[in-house]
Amino acid sequence: MGDLVWILLSAMVVNNFTLALFLGLCPFMGVSARVETALRMGLANIFVLVITSLCAWLLNSFVLEHAPFLRIISFIVVIASLVQIVEMAIKKFSPVLFQQLGIFLPLITTNCAILGLAIFQTNRGYGLFQGLAFAVGAGLGLTLALVLMASIREDSERATVPSLARGTALVMIIAGSLSLAFMGFAGLGSAT
Repeated sequence: MGDLVWILLSAMVVNNFTLALFLGLCPFMGVSARVETALRMGLANIFVLVITSLCAWLLNSFVLEHAPFLRIISFIVVIASLVQIVEMAIKKFSPVLFQQLGIFLPLITTNCAILGLAIFQTNRGYGLFQGLAFAVGAGLGLTLALVLMASIREDSERATVPSLARGTALVMIIAGSLSLAFMGFAGLGSAT
């Protein structure tokens, strides 16, 4: 049980996909203007990460055992299918959220954090429960990064910011500062 908790916490904080490994930067930069939207995007990513982890484990255990050369293409097909399902569900049940997420929702397909999860999980030899803990931790870490960025960006709208640093420049400064803060957790343990 302790191993699962360490995997979850490591993926969430120490080896945060966005702020330490620099994966999933597209939604991090694009959907982090509002906390509410960032949280919803994070939840969509958690769902896709968990299902991807489950599918990667199934593929590795039962299908790709004798054909490892098909691993990456199989992962890409699974991820693209999952994102289409999530996109259709959000469009049906929450059209407003679908509009808010815009192009960034289908971009989950090309989000390197999703493919990175499947590859890391496979390379590390995680079993079913370890892979699920890794996926939940990675998703929570991505959600944490999105919400932190969005909350800082919302606060900065009320602050007096020099015109030179507004917009993209401020976003990059915030992202760099958050990344530096999370790099401080690297001393807590090695990559697992």
